[in-house]
Amino acid sequence: MVRGDVLGMTREVFRPADGSTRLALRFGDQKINLHRAGAEWEPKAACPGPGTADLCFLTEGSLDGWATHLADRGVGVEEGPVARTGATGPLTSLYVRDPDGNLIEIPVRG
Repeated sequence: MVRGDVLGMTREVFRPADGSTRLALRFGDQKINLHRAGAEWEPKAACPGPGTADLCFLTEGSLDGWATHLADRGVGVEEGPVARTGATGPLTSLYVRDPDGNLIEIPVRG
């Protein structure tokens, strides 16, 4: 059972553009996407399994600015910019990985 109420999160079932049904924990404009073991979607953690993460952190500014910022720090973009559906609706996102291979989504509205 997914328990988000302990930290003030709400459980959200949503349907992205591909028509699938997904589950997330939402808190404000942020969310944690929850992948079902063995039925992960792309993109995902490098080695998906219990304890891996797919985090989405809504940001201000432009993705071009973020791409430059990331490149200046030697961080490669895995995917994007790409249209997605997030905690606040339609987004355009870049995807990067943390040092453990977890997926980090950096989206802007629209």
